[in-house]
Amino acid sequence: MNTLALPSIAVPPPWRRPLLLLLAVLVLVLAAYWPTAATMVGIWYRSDNFAHAFVVPPIALWLIWRRRAALARLPVRPQPAVALGMLLLALAWALGDLVAVNVVTQFALVGMLVAAVPATLGWPVTRELAFPLAFLFFAVPFGEFMTPWLMQYTADFAVAALRASGVPVYREGLKFVIPTGHWSVVEECSGIRYLMASAMVGSLFAYLNYRSWWRRAAFMVAALAMPVLANWVRAYLIVMLGHLSGNKLAAGVDHILYGWLFFGIVIMTMFFVGARWAEDQDPSDGPASPNGRSGDDATAGRWASGFAVAALACLLPVAALRAGLGDAGATASPTVLRLPDLAGTRWAEASPSLPELVPKFVGAQALATRLHGQGADQVGLQVAWYGPQREDAKLVSSVNVLVRANDPDWNLMGTGRHTRAARVGPQAVRETHLLGPAPQAGGVRPPVLVWQFYWIDGRLTASDLEAKLLQAWLRLRGHSEAGALVLVYALDRGDGVARLDGFLTETFPALDAALRAMRTPAVTPGGQN
Repeated sequence: MNTLALPSIAVPPPWRRPLLLLLAVLVLVLAAYWPTAATMVGIWYRSDNFAHAFVVPPIALWLIWRRRAALARLPVRPQPAVALGMLLLALAWALGDLVAVNVVTQFALVGMLVAAVPATLGWPVTRELAFPLAFLFFAVPFGEFMTPWLMQYTADFAVAALRASGVPVYREGLKFVIPTGHWSVVEECSGIRYLMASAMVGSLFAYLNYRSWWRRAAFMVAALAMPVLANWVRAYLIVMLGHLSGNKLAAGVDHILYGWLFFGIVIMTMFFVGARWAEDQDPSDGPASPNGRSGDDATAGRWASGFAVAALACLLPVAALRAGLGDAGATASPTVLRLPDLAGTRWAEASPSLPELVPKFVGAQALATRLHGQGADQVGLQVAWYGPQREDAKLVSSVNVLVRANDPDWNLMGTGRHTRAARVGPQAVRETHLLGPAPQAGGVRPPVLVWQFYWIDGRLTASDLEAKLLQAWLRLRGHSEAGALVLVYALDRGDGVARLDGFLTETFPALDAALRAMRTPAVTPGGQN
């Protein structure tokens, strides 16, 4: 009877113990930081922008497997000193986890997995596997911060191309009107998913088809530039197709299908052109030489054993440290946010005359909104209070937005940073210009100026990074990182800056006192909190 003989995998003796220890360290890291790995996979599943990450680990393993013959000829020289780098990465993970910054924890986790290779197998092996190891970082869902910029540039190009084609366009921010209909650039039109996918497959194509660094670099520049340019052209063509067909084509699902079809054609063309300059690969995948250098380090096993002890000493205490700090700053947060009483001042509570601005504050434990002033001097105040940071309730988060791109009423016209000269209140604020809802009887849409800043432990900042670092510092000191996102807005007919500046100068001391009261636990008569 014939039997199917499977090929055997021969592992050189000097490699056996280091490989087992590498596997053990990888399992240890994944077990210690499993919630971070699970969060990454959850983002891959939920977001189309990062669905390509599912194939990153299998591709990396295949790239390593195809170099097995070359690896077998290399010496195994573990580097226990790399354990110090793993410790620093673990500390970075702990810092990121304290303030719920996913990108820091996820990059740190992948970094620890990658650093385990030189620690257990040595630098020669790591150099041979440099690209497959670097390729693993494509598994980190990173880059969505570029979405607003890409949307803006897409709208700029589409409008300019339409006007160059003789189509009259009226534009308001990311929305524009042509004679045959209304169009808007939303997140799906930014091209971020095309850019992410092209960066991954482009780097893989360059690695597999080129040997010289300059060719690889040139192709990567093309792989990053082409999807951006292609998305601009795609947006223009879809609008033109809808315009010329009377909106019978390129609408609804067709919009997405045509976009992916066009992107696929562009990528395949880029690969076809790039293949014309492909170089022969290094023929190093032949059988391993029995006289190779894989056994020239007789102490490899002892070095690897020493590293295993070092890895345990580095990783487990950090996980324990994180567990101990996890609830250090957690306090019972109030559910009612009481804004200061400004009765008797020119900023007394007023009846509504401003357009209603309803920003998206995800996971806020308390929200408060009030209009102050009278007539043309009216100012809106909104405060969102966040207690201990959680994955679904973060003070600084990309999901907290003033206006959604597809908002039917509000248009985002521009953002920036404004520095105040007044010494009372925040010195810097994030400034946003909006167009409010159109009046029911028609007419000009009111321009609205919005200022926003963070209040954390009495400190003020308009920077996301500074706010995160401040929260991390508070957690490390065992204090609560609770804080507030403060937003003030007013109609802007040339005097919006002066009105908001005057409001903050006169009312901020009372607002600061109200926020400090939110942060301080109430004390009962018996002296117990």
